[in-house]
Amino acid sequence: MPPPLVEPGHDVVPLYGAEFAADPYAVYERLREYGDLAPVEISPGVGAMLVTDYRAALDLLHDPVTWSKDATVWMDSVPEDSAVMPMLRGRPNALFTDGEVHDRYRRVITDSFARLEPHELRRHVKEVADTLIARFGQDGQVDLVGQYARLLPLLLFNRVFGLSDAKGDLLIAGIAGMFDSKTPEEAEAADAAYTRYIGELTETKKQRRGPDLTSWFMDHPEGLTEEEVIHQIVVTMAAGYEPMANLIGNALNRMLADDRYYSTLSGGALTPRDALHDVLQNDPPMANYSAHYPKRDVYFHGVWLRAGQLVLVSYAAASTQGGRTRPGERAGVTSSGKGAHLAWAAGPHACPVQQPAMLIATTAIERLTAWLSDLEPMVSPNELTYRHGPFQRALERLPARFTPITHGRTGEIPWNSRRSPSTRSAATSTARHGS
Repeated sequence: MPPPLVEPGHDVVPLYGAEFAADPYAVYERLREYGDLAPVEISPGVGAMLVTDYRAALDLLHDPVTWSKDATVWMDSVPEDSAVMPMLRGRPNALFTDGEVHDRYRRVITDSFARLEPHELRRHVKEVADTLIARFGQDGQVDLVGQYARLLPLLLFNRVFGLSDAKGDLLIAGIAGMFDSKTPEEAEAADAAYTRYIGELTETKKQRRGPDLTSWFMDHPEGLTEEEVIHQIVVTMAAGYEPMANLIGNALNRMLADDRYYSTLSGGALTPRDALHDVLQNDPPMANYSAHYPKRDVYFHGVWLRAGQLVLVSYAAASTQGGRTRPGERAGVTSSGKGAHLAWAAGPHACPVQQPAMLIATTAIERLTAWLSDLEPMVSPNELTYRHGPFQRALERLPARFTPITHGRTGEIPWNSRRSPSTRSAATSTARHGS
């Protein structure tokens, strides 16, 4: 006789709070004792099953026959004001639909992003990066998360979606709040702010089109309704902004903690792209997501699940199942034996814009390290703290010091007269340690 249906109870493991944020990988290790899936709590009173096994994750992500993205049944079982509802509430967009409806929405996104020429996208990233670096370049120190990694995607999206810089604070309040809300009231306020922001954008674009993603969404041959356009923008902005900011921040942290990212006389340096792949494998910016729901009661990898029950995929746990590589260590592999990771998800709902995302992150880091060739951390790794929440893996701050830029005008390329970006400055540098 099969085991009983899983009913998350009081003994489930929480994926929120200070303990989880401080060392989620210790939590994943404990969760593996349950098997390929484990009962977790993603918010007080809100349970889920978490897939921690690499093969089980692939089996789920590649099986749209058994699994659905439709959250309707689950939503009926959770309080409307739950803090995680903004991240999981079903909407008519490419993330929460199945079959032809999903394919139609996804085509709008992929076709529109395909119109962004890589050289133009790279140019936009460089210009945004230069604007941000000019703000703190003379200070000699910077919070690489708050002053760079979290702002660059926002300013970039302002360009490619046709957004106004004047609305930036509203966008930050909406997106950041969706990921970081600690109370139902904060979550609802963030959701409302974000929806209002996108609504204002589409109203503007209805009056005046431009060479931007919003206009291309509106004019795509699939003929989306106004509501559908809004929801595709909502999911594209949220799915691009927060993970991108975390990817850049985590990769910069990786580089600051590993001397192999600076050339030496005895060997070549690793590159920003290496750091990004390192993070995608070992510390993915979205740790747990890919919400799926069984279409029927199903026995999956040793566990009975009810139709409509929330099941999340842990990209972090599955990708590090074969061991986690820390800064300075040789790259490891997952249980696949090929060093594969799940940071982009997989199957029909895999990230549709992986190449543009990598181009943005790579260019952002290259531009930063070209300007500031001697970046060094201001605190030890064990002093860094991560934001709370079940979904993202995101640093709160990443303080770093560097030799101040004291010459040239705003926007002028400053590094021709500086030290080579491939050489880390000496540990006794007065400029670095005197700030």
